[in-house]
Amino acid sequence: MDTHSSIIIYNVTVYSENQTLKNGYIKLTNKKITEIGETHQYVRQPNDHVIELSPSYKVIPGAIDVHIHGVNNADAMDGTAEALKTMARTLPKEGTTSFLATTMTQSNEAVEKALRNAGTYIEQQTDADAEVVGIHLEGPFISQKRAGAQPPTHIQDPNVALFQEWQKAAGGHIKLVTLAPEQPNGLALTSYLKETNVVASIGHSDSTYDQVGEAIEAGASHITHLYNGMRGLHHREPGVLGAAYLRDELFVELITDGIHCRPEMVKLAYDQITSERMILITDSLRAKWLKNGTYDLGGQPVHVNDTTATLADGTLAGSILKMNDAIKNTMSFTNCSLEDIVKMTAENPAKQLNLFDTKGSLKIGKDADIVVLNENLDVEMTFCRGTLSFQKED
Repeated sequence: MDTHSSIIIYNVTVYSENQTLKNGYIKLTNKKITEIGETHQYVRQPNDHVIELSPSYKVIPGAIDVHIHGVNNADAMDGTAEALKTMARTLPKEGTTSFLATTMTQSNEAVEKALRNAGTYIEQQTDADAEVVGIHLEGPFISQKRAGAQPPTHIQDPNVALFQEWQKAAGGHIKLVTLAPEQPNGLALTSYLKETNVVASIGHSDSTYDQVGEAIEAGASHITHLYNGMRGLHHREPGVLGAAYLRDELFVELITDGIHCRPEMVKLAYDQITSERMILITDSLRAKWLKNGTYDLGGQPVHVNDTTATLADGTLAGSILKMNDAIKNTMSFTNCSLEDIVKMTAENPAKQLNLFDTKGSLKIGKDADIVVLNENLDVEMTFCRGTLSFQKED
């Protein structure tokens, strides 16, 4: 296809920023969305490459996965450009067009290597793949009591000076930090993150409801993987979970594989939090898109069996959830609409990461990060910044 041509996806249902067009089209030119309208409004130009489908096909903005460790035998902690390239090339298959390369609790040296690598990759990446829009530092500033699959030996107290070193190593690309604000210096780091426009997320935390309130005052605005790695709900102590339900200042991540939390608990969270504040994530490992077997997570063996990834003691260790399955599951568990899904997979993460001027919705002038779903909500095509990055084979 001529690089100067425009791509028109025609006769589809377009979920644009402000309305859903049942018989619509969308035009992509030079990496951007240049037209959105109803089919009868389309005027063909000489260089237009038209992909005509049917209104049972749905065009939505690409998903932004703010919490993903790995996929297809690659992990952000590998500390190589090849690993991030593999992730970026694979994720369009499931409808993800942007993501935060997510680290985990490891030695300072291993974390710094991963951060330095990701920072370099971000500045050199190409348009044809899912875009690494930043880094999510998950740990090591977390609670021993709520470690989950994070190796306890490397957990340490929040440390502003160390974070400053790491942010410098990452070229300023750390955009979100998961921490336990109740730990010593937790509020100081939370405040520093807020001051430097980094999202402070409460996760792997034993905070009480009141301590979460203090963290919000200090600048926390996000909750890492709701239900998992946190103080739960009690009628005399609402905990982190209660705060996630009740505090409107917080965006809330959720892994909707039906394993990290039962479908009924997804529905309970959705009914309480709504699509206004929820963000769907995968929290996936290198084992995603691979066969059953034993894989590595932060130096620990992880056993993968069909739908579940666990450590040797049975602890859940991330997921093998694909984003398009998260979409299907969430709609099934909650009866939410595809418009709600767009909020939870694209709009909310874009707003939280301060990217909504260029990503997170289908609007003229924004990046052409676009996913075409068929009537079964399977991914048919994914465009990353206007380039066809994935097309389903017949």
